[in-house]
Amino acid sequence: MINKIGKVTVYVKDQEEAKDFWIDKIGFVLKMEQPMGPDFSWIEVGPSDDEFTTLVLYSKEAMEQQKPEAVAHPSILFSTNDIEAAYEKMKQNGVKVEDLLKMPFGTMFSFKDQDGNDYLLREDK
Repeated sequence: MINKIGKVTVYVKDQEEAKDFWIDKIGFVLKMEQPMGPDFSWIEVGPSDDEFTTLVLYSKEAMEQQKPEAVAHPSILFSTNDIEAAYEKMKQNGVKVEDLLKMPFGTMFSFKDQDGNDYLLREDK
């Protein structure tokens, strides 16, 4: 079902400042940047062009509006090559899953562990 840890989301006050920090000061590369409405973007940075795992520099303000309790810690986004099969398998295994979301930047769904912690599984092909 899950074959990699794909992304770790870090909630940031200023996405451009965070992008500059990770790229200019830490030496990461910009892996993806795509607008998500008028006020913020989906920004991913990573240690190199070849590295699969990335940091998502997500707007803290946007997440506080969407789901305030999630801002307390980074979110882990797992990756799969077959989102539908993983979704069905988790449901069969009794995992609490949310609806499958098809977004311009990927197909994904959230699921909860035994303690109610949220995770996201996203299809990366």
